[in-house]
Amino acid sequence: MKKLIGFLLILTLILITPLQSFAISKLGQTGFKFLDVGVGARPAAMAEAYTVISDDANAIFHNPAGIAQMEAKTFDMTVSRTQWFAEISYNAIGIAVNGGVWGNFGLSLIPAPDYGDIFGTVVADNERGYEDTDPVEVSAYSMGLAYGRKFTDKFMIGAHVKYAYQHLGSNPMEYQNPLGDSTWIGTQINELSTIAYDLGTIFYPGFKSFRFGMSVRNFSGAVKYEEYGFQLPLTFKIGVGMDILDLFGEHQGQSLLLAIDAVHPRDYTERILIGGEYNIGLLTLRAGYKFNYSEEGLCAGVGLYTKGIKLDYAYSAFGAFDLVNRVTLGVSF
Repeated sequence: MKKLIGFLLILTLILITPLQSFAISKLGQTGFKFLDVGVGARPAAMAEAYTVISDDANAIFHNPAGIAQMEAKTFDMTVSRTQWFAEISYNAIGIAVNGGVWGNFGLSLIPAPDYGDIFGTVVADNERGYEDTDPVEVSAYSMGLAYGRKFTDKFMIGAHVKYAYQHLGSNPMEYQNPLGDSTWIGTQINELSTIAYDLGTIFYPGFKSFRFGMSVRNFSGAVKYEEYGFQLPLTFKIGVGMDILDLFGEHQGQSLLLAIDAVHPRDYTERILIGGEYNIGLLTLRAGYKFNYSEEGLCAGVGLYTKGIKLDYAYSAFGAFDLVNRVTLGVSF
């Protein structure tokens, strides 16, 4: 127990020190927020403390260096569904392939989310002062390619390049004739696309299964609707993790992973994520907690694995909002 307490204290000091240097009050605006929704039931159940734990196709969305840890498998695919609040749902597909000496390769796809019916309004001469329009068609999607490689038995690096698109409907727009004083009403289509990058590393210093690493997600230039520019949800993470049972000797057939991530997002103050995963045979139990979130907090989930088939479930408490449920089906061999 003394070893465990000492280990947890070391982790806390490692993560608190860099956060103190970022201790400023900072709130900003970002767009393409669908890129910020956590993918995968396994990471979600661990409060997304997944920077150095990632070792499957889910890693593409959290830290692409993690697919380099996929040494015992040739192929891994996950299909995830997130039932968000306000009856919004997101889907995601991740595929990772072990390329041997060439490194590991990945493919990601976030198809158009289901936002339900969204109605617009226009100014009108009635008691309400406005009237509803037809449903506004909005959509978004992202697709990308990932690569992860283990340069030594201790150090690995990864990258994920993705194309992101967003369509926020259309609206009537008055245009000025550049050759005269006349104007006409046309249709303004509100859509944008951009290229974004994710980068990450994982390092094993040599103390049992302890590792630390970092990731940068959604790095790109600014985009703009008309005259209003904004950034993508750039997120910087540093994390540590370890199988705690390593501290107590041999433990064949079971593991107890503990992970802690410090998060520095562009559009909010700093956060801490703590997650754990206990595996025994076919069954895996997970739980985690998110600190300094306005609504999110407790997360938990369960996983089953048998003969190359994985089924994971996670729920996240969202305070005043509905519970968020995630289900992931995976195949690996």
